Amino acid sequence: MKKIFLYILAGSLCFTACKKDGEVETFVEPDDIAVRNSYDDQAIQKFMNDNYLDSQGNIKAFSSTDTSDDNEKKLSELNPVKLPSGVIYIVRTGAQPTSGGVTIDPFNNDLNLKTQIRAMIRTNYYLATNTDGNVAFSLAGSLDNTINGGGSPKTDPLYYYVKEKVWKDAGKTRSYYEIEGFQEGLSHFLGFQNMSDGDPYNLQGVIIVPSRAAFARDAHYNYTGYSLKNNCFVFNFQIYKANPRPVLEQ
Repeated sequence: MKKIFLYILAGSLCFTACKKDGEVETFVEPDDIAVRNSYDDQAIQKFMNDNYLDSQGNIKAFSSTDTSDDNEKKLSELNPVKLPSGVIYIVRTGAQPTSGGVTIDPFNNDLNLKTQIRAMIRTNYYLATNTDGNVAFSLAGSLDNTINGGGSPKTDPLYYYVKEKVWKDAGKTRSYYEIEGFQEGLSHFLGFQNMSDGDPYNLQGVIIVPSRAAFARDAHYNYTGYSLKNNCFVFNFQIYKANPRPVLEQ
C-alpha cells in the first residue's frame, strides 16, 4: 500500500512540474517606472521599424510574404522627431496644407484661443511587454477610428479636449480625460481651414505617445472598459478643420 501511495504522489508531482513548464509566463508590470519607460521606448522603436505609411498615409505593417511593400520606407526613416517628453511625431511629406494652414494651440489658457479641431483619426493603444527578452507591443486595442467603415470627421475627441463643465461637474481634472502627449504632438502640425466632411482623406502624419506622456499610472476616464494605465498611444490623422473654440464649445 505504501508503494502505491508513493507512486501516486510521484506521478502527481511530475504532472504538476510538467504543467508549470508548459505554462505561458504572464507579463508582470515592472514596479520601476524607469523600466516601464525603457520598455515603451524600445517597443516604439520596433514599431517604427516594422511599419510604413501607404498612399493615403495609413500605418501599415510590413508583410513577410508580399513583396509589394519592399520599397516602402519605415516610419523610422520618415524623419521622426522626438520631443523631450518622449512623444514622437512624423509629418508626412505632401499631405500638409499648402496655404492657409491653421496653427493648432491646445494649451492656451484663454479658451477662446484653445484650438478646436475636426479630425479624421485612428487611435490605437498598446502595452509594451518584455517576453523572454523581446520587448515589443503585444496587447493592443482601438480607442477611436473614424477612418475605417466610412466614418465622418470628429470634432474635439474627448482625449484631445474635454469641456470645462464636464470635468468640473465630475470633480476631475483635464488630465483625467486628455492625453497631453497627443496635444503636444499636434501642436507641431497645421490644420486645414474648412474641408468638407465628404472630402477623401489624406492623413497628415503620426503621433506616438509613450505611457509617461499619456495616462502613465494615473486614474483616467473609462474610455474602453479596460485600464489604459501604462499604455502607449499611436495617432494617425488629418485635421479637416482647425479654428478658435466657440464659446458654447468651451
